[in-house]
Amino acid sequence: MEENKYCYKYPHPAVTTDCVIFGFDGTKLQVLLIERGIEPFKGKWAFPGGFLNMDESAEQGALRELREETGLTGAFIEQFGCFSEPDRDPRERVITIAYYALVKIQHVVGGDDAAKARWFALDDVPQLAFDHDRILREAVARLRERIHFKPVGFELLPEKFTMRELQSLYEAILDIKFDRRNFAKKMLHFDLVTQLDETTWPTARRAANLFRFNKQNYDELKRKGFQLEF
Repeated sequence: MEENKYCYKYPHPAVTTDCVIFGFDGTKLQVLLIERGIEPFKGKWAFPGGFLNMDESAEQGALRELREETGLTGAFIEQFGCFSEPDRDPRERVITIAYYALVKIQHVVGGDDAAKARWFALDDVPQLAFDHDRILREAVARLRERIHFKPVGFELLPEKFTMRELQSLYEAILDIKFDRRNFAKKMLHFDLVTQLDETTWPTARRAANLFRFNKQNYDELKRKGFQLEF
């Protein structure tokens, strides 16, 4: 076979993608982990991910691995980091491009090299394979940063939600508590949510109003440099 004259003779590290998948169960922020079915770290928990194919971008690879290992499709994902320590993978020199994904909690199934997939509360995550503990810390930090600039939290809620659910989501992501009246006042003041002519009954004694995210108004505020501060 004729040698490709444009092929570099330098060592080529392998490239993988890993995806930190966040969900919200109404009370706590959850992260989806895969129990590895192969070595290295067989039986340990890790993020969905795998080696990048030669004919795909990093984002395409992340979405493919997400689909193959969890059955999830159409998820919101965003790149947040690159991890390149020489010894991070015992197999060979591997660089990983990391994404976080926001999904509504749903049934997932293990596949490919995954034994099973399971949701863990953020405060109940076991020790992870590779350097995924560090990747998780950085993913959480990025999510907490982005929630001030983008409506990323609404990817985790149903289309219709109560103000209490919205407040619980922000509290779970930011790990702080808000005054109920002040939180609702701020959301309504900026017209970030629209109250619907519908109610639900979270308890047997009291009905709660339902809201929907006002994306059009949010986009307009963003054009003016809006930042949600608490």
